[in-house]
Amino acid sequence: MNTEFALADNDCYLALKARDARFDGSFFTGVTSTGIYCRPVCSVKTPKRENCRFFHHAAQAENAGFRPCLRCRPELAPHSVVWSIQDASYILAHQAARLLDEPEMWTEEAPSVDKLASRLGVSDRHVRRIFEAQFGVSPMQYLQTRRLHTAKQLLADTALPITQIALMSGYASVRRFNAAFLEHYKLNPTQLRRKGMNGSSNAEGSAGTDQGITIRLGYRPPYDVAAMLAFFNKRMIDAIEFIANSAHGTVTGRTLRIDSGGKPHSGWLRMRFDEVRSQLVLTVSDSLRDVLPLVIRRVRAAYDLDADPSAINSVLHASFPSGDGLRVPGALDGYELAVRAVLGQQITVAAARTLAQRMVGQFGEPIQTPWPELTRLFPAPAVLAAASGDALGQLGIVRQRQAAIVGIAQAVLEKRLQLHGGADVNATIAALKELPGVGDWTAQYIAMRALRWPDAFPTGDVALHKALGVQGQKNPARQAELASMAWKPWRSYAVIRVWSGAWSGAPASTPPDNKTSAIKNAAGRARKTVATALNCS
Repeated sequence: MNTEFALADNDCYLALKARDARFDGSFFTGVTSTGIYCRPVCSVKTPKRENCRFFHHAAQAENAGFRPCLRCRPELAPHSVVWSIQDASYILAHQAARLLDEPEMWTEEAPSVDKLASRLGVSDRHVRRIFEAQFGVSPMQYLQTRRLHTAKQLLADTALPITQIALMSGYASVRRFNAAFLEHYKLNPTQLRRKGMNGSSNAEGSAGTDQGITIRLGYRPPYDVAAMLAFFNKRMIDAIEFIANSAHGTVTGRTLRIDSGGKPHSGWLRMRFDEVRSQLVLTVSDSLRDVLPLVIRRVRAAYDLDADPSAINSVLHASFPSGDGLRVPGALDGYELAVRAVLGQQITVAAARTLAQRMVGQFGEPIQTPWPELTRLFPAPAVLAAASGDALGQLGIVRQRQAAIVGIAQAVLEKRLQLHGGADVNATIAALKELPGVGDWTAQYIAMRALRWPDAFPTGDVALHKALGVQGQKNPARQAELASMAWKPWRSYAVIRVWSGAWSGAPASTPPDNKTSAIKNAAGRARKTVATALNCS
């Protein structure tokens, strides 16, 4: 078992008794009397302490012989995203997990330890050693659990054919998929559906060509939903996005194009937050069913559903006491985000939105959707790569930004630039800055939102200079960089909190070397929650 939890089992049990959603996905509980493992938020009767084993990852629980609970469904839990700035082995192991978690890294080849090691620039033996030391399972066991969780969610929430689910989950054949499913879950996929799971977590419909495919994605509170929606609303482009009120709450929708395996897929998405359950309800058009795992991953990234507020707030709360629920808004399409970032250089958000609106109207491909607000796709890389200076200039885009937009589109089209969560951050930032018209601010902004890098920091940002009180110094960018060191490795979140006005002017706390201290701090809060609930504080 992971040593991070060796000293925190009692704290985990307190969090389990409190059904504290802040710990969802941070650990899993294996119950020895039933052979089942659950999320901390499971609604079943709390098991006895002596019957509980705690695991940092679902893969560890499955490797120990436990099966996933059919009620709380561990595949719905937010992923555990942890960052360190000190331990090299720790960093490398989590980078390996990050690559395995990113399906866009493996669209043209099946992942293996050899390929993983090659991407990391180390030997396969070293990858296995540090991965098993950190996670308690091998890289392929970790990947196996991720694949089975993907399949389990698709089986439960959709009516997709089992053959298609097997292929979408990363299995080369239905036979291998059935064997793995039976070995780990003691059920075959058909039996799982017969247990009445299909649609059990979905009150708004499951699958259908007209209504789309609806699934639920979990997150850990606190989550400032209003702030996230306000950020997107301020930058919303008509025809490809909308935000509206409905009977179920605020609903967002947009069109999306995904190129996978050399084949384009396009359609629409609809999202709304179910804050009572700490879930985002996602509906995907049937035209995107073949890339559903990619869509799910992109939506999780766009809404920052895998963030761990306990770890982040343990570093940033002193400086931003009112910003504990803020997340970093991501992007459904890294290429689109990069183009929009260039359009926003040195102008207001409203002006950048106007330019983007003109670009979509001129170059965006028409699309039919059930939503009258969604009528176009964002211009494809091939379209903008071939756009003339005159055509872009007529939209009000100056020459320097024209070159940057064309350069980004060409680099993405030729696969010289990858703009998603599995990309090499330092190499991508360097490649972006080599393009004409792309400076450090733009590259860091893209790293923060498209690459999902939690420690991005645009040192030249004027708002940051004012917040840190360095705007009048000789080299404000350098001084801002030095002042931000106490916020590592969560400086992207600090930037969002400064921009939102949550800055208190207080010094930042010392960042933890890993997730252990964050777990201990959060466990202390869980004790108080349990004590209050039992009236024994």
